[in-house]
Amino acid sequence: MTRPSLLHPFAKPAADAASYLPIVRGDGARVWDAAGNEYVDALASLWYCQVGHGRDSIVDAIAAQARTLAAFHTFERFTNEPADRLADLLCDPAVAPMPDPRVFLTSGGSEAVDSAIKLARVAHFVAGDTTRTLVISRSPSYHGVTLGAVTLTGLPLNRAGFGPLVGDVTQVPWDDLDAVDEVLAHSGDRVAAIVAEPVVGAGGVLPPPPGYLEGLRRRCDDTGAFLIADEVICGFGRLGDWFASRRYGVEPDLATFAKGVTSGYQPVGGVFVGPAVRGRLEADPAFVLRHGHTYSGHPTACAAAIANVGILRDEDLAARADGIGARLAAGLATAAGDDLVVDVRGAGAVWAAELRAGVDAVAVRDEMLTLGVIARPLGAGVVAFCPPLVIGDAEIDRCVDAFGGAVRAVAARN
Repeated sequence: MTRPSLLHPFAKPAADAASYLPIVRGDGARVWDAAGNEYVDALASLWYCQVGHGRDSIVDAIAAQARTLAAFHTFERFTNEPADRLADLLCDPAVAPMPDPRVFLTSGGSEAVDSAIKLARVAHFVAGDTTRTLVISRSPSYHGVTLGAVTLTGLPLNRAGFGPLVGDVTQVPWDDLDAVDEVLAHSGDRVAAIVAEPVVGAGGVLPPPPGYLEGLRRRCDDTGAFLIADEVICGFGRLGDWFASRRYGVEPDLATFAKGVTSGYQPVGGVFVGPAVRGRLEADPAFVLRHGHTYSGHPTACAAAIANVGILRDEDLAARADGIGARLAAGLATAAGDDLVVDVRGAGAVWAAELRAGVDAVAVRDEMLTLGVIARPLGAGVVAFCPPLVIGDAEIDRCVDAFGGAVRAVAARN
């Protein structure tokens, strides 16, 4: 047995090097492995490749920026044109999830979530509300893997073994406003923020019950807490609009993003900072925001984001999300037979199929690989689909056919 030098995330450290599948090339909604096998990328790599693989215009933008100014920090007095331009694009009223925001940039979603927690808490602090440190999150949910983000994450296995997590975080069931009310009844004057994915992603692909997000917004308004929308998976066209908050008609105070902002071509994330939060941070001219990352506003990464956002806008890719989702959902519901799939759920172009007890999702994923489709198992019983927004009908049908064949094959072995 040979173990690779690379310690893989969300993998078994004891796994043999031969068990890994090297992906070497991508084009549109398809990728190829080192042996030349072709796959439909049914999860947009890891929920992010909205515009598809192999976009020369993004690659050219990266190369041009790297030749001019590859990297420079944005701390204190320094800035760069790509970072400023990206922020301007994202704060456009036709794009942003709330009116009149500013953008704080990071390198990814976990950093963005940690930043949102800190921004919420410090905004209360500078306003003199120093006891507002409690954050309400939900279970199941997924918010990342840094210490703050994993504390918010409502997936027990992701938290196990990492020791003490961040304090003053409490979790409630993902769809239960009464549970939120119970926390607010006892600790409402201490709540800094409520954090929610508009559609729960890696926690099982769970769209919000009707009125739920509006209910969170009202409770924040009533108690003085901030509403944080985690848009890392939901943003940049995935749900048929620039952000899921816009789709559901709810304006958050803070909104995290990453993934689709560059379609994965470079690592960029960030936080939209709405008026209720930025107003407090801007109120004292002497206040210094002592938070940031080495690569916040990295010019080459921002150049990739600008090019990607341009493609999303110019090709109106968000308008394709609902059609992709409708075709995918209809196929998943019938592909394997009524007795093997117990639920098909999603919104826009992110969907999942829940399998009958005893049909293992990891085994289904592995069988799908042999049929030329890459999907993602969520736990033991759910298979998720989140394809590039450029996927064609024939490729969607190929995903559905592979799913149906894989589920039947796994069920037959049990």
